[in-house]
Amino acid sequence: MSDYDYDLFVIGAGSGGVRASRIAAGHGARVAICEESRVGGTCVIRGCVPKKLLVYASQFAESFADAPGYGWTVPPAEFSWADLIAAKDREIDRLNRVYLGLLDNAGVDLHMGRGRLIDGHTVAVGEQRFTAEKILIATGGRPWVPDIPGASLGFSSDEAFHLDRLPERILIAGAGYIAVEFAGIFSGLGVDVTLAYRRDRILRGFDDDIRRAVEAGMEGRGIRFRYHAAPARLETVDDGIEVTFSDDHAETFDAVMFATGRAPYTWDLGLEDAGVHTGPGNRIEVDEFSRTSVASVFAVGDVTDRVNLTPVALMEGHAFADTQFAGAKRPIDHADTPAAIFSQPPVGTVGLSEEQAREQGLEVKVFRSRFTPMKYTLAGRAEKGMMKLVVDARSDRVLGCHVVGPDAPEMLQGFAVAVRAGLTKADFDRTIGIHPTAAEELVTLRQPV
Repeated sequence: MSDYDYDLFVIGAGSGGVRASRIAAGHGARVAICEESRVGGTCVIRGCVPKKLLVYASQFAESFADAPGYGWTVPPAEFSWADLIAAKDREIDRLNRVYLGLLDNAGVDLHMGRGRLIDGHTVAVGEQRFTAEKILIATGGRPWVPDIPGASLGFSSDEAFHLDRLPERILIAGAGYIAVEFAGIFSGLGVDVTLAYRRDRILRGFDDDIRRAVEAGMEGRGIRFRYHAAPARLETVDDGIEVTFSDDHAETFDAVMFATGRAPYTWDLGLEDAGVHTGPGNRIEVDEFSRTSVASVFAVGDVTDRVNLTPVALMEGHAFADTQFAGAKRPIDHADTPAAIFSQPPVGTVGLSEEQAREQGLEVKVFRSRFTPMKYTLAGRAEKGMMKLVVDARSDRVLGCHVVGPDAPEMLQGFAVAVRAGLTKADFDRTIGIHPTAAEELVTLRQPV
């Protein structure tokens, strides 16, 4: 019998922590987990799941607008923000109960409270202390808000799901996927949306053709962009919040949302006391087996700031548990990780962008198609979809696949398997397309651009 209270103690009951604890317990380990908020983490409670529910809600306006083109007469619709939020909360409560049940059924002890390292084998949760042979940190990330005068007048994505009412005019500061997704949500629900960004185009780091296609689609929905400008000061005025930008221009909004990035949630974790090294942005530095600088302490998920996606945290947590408690050897490989942006229009992407491939010195062929999605033809919507393959000119391997348009995230899951498997453009060309679909474009692209 071990001298420790547990074989594994997990700090943070989000996607990565819950998966690791359940798998480790299934391998016979004595496992405990702590959580200061609600079990389920960012994705379930204040991220992917509630966000996508709001995306669905915001898309009804577009469907109503397009319906006459298909012969439908739709009476004026009414929307209730309060009803939507109540329905969303019921679903999040249900998922929270599911996660609690998963831990209970796996035999994992749950301790509610903020966990803090005392040393490499001891965790404090409130007034209690627990010892463990191994400790896993899976505390995720938290929104980062710039330190500017009046910043407290704004809110982050965490608070966006709990607004008392829908504003008429909103400024969204930032241009990453969170900013872009919420811009689409608020715009679809009838809010006048302005997006401000200190650089020159949204979605930095994604393929340039994706960035241009999403920007055009957002502009077509009435979203306004203020590039080369960021909020410098917020002040309360009679008719809302006056925002003074870095270019000295001032404008008034009813609400300001900061979608200016997220940071690893490492503060007040006791990392220094335990000797755990951190890197840029206070991320916990780990190797391919999620090991930190302390032999008994590990970390997975957004707190390591590797690839900050829920399925990645799940994979990392599972691999950790298999490696440490089942005798397996499962290093993490983040190559060709697919991703989706639930923007409007939505994005699905996997592999290298054209820019990344060229930066690596690869000789590439680019195949690209821009077209009006069939769904929009009778509706009269002018928006263009975009599909793109980045191909290694020497090996013919498909290095990247990028789609913007209806159902892009759904169709990219299957193509992610193909890219991950190293299939060639010839393999794509030999595949029969499914007609009429947008996805068939990806197996019928013949001429490089």
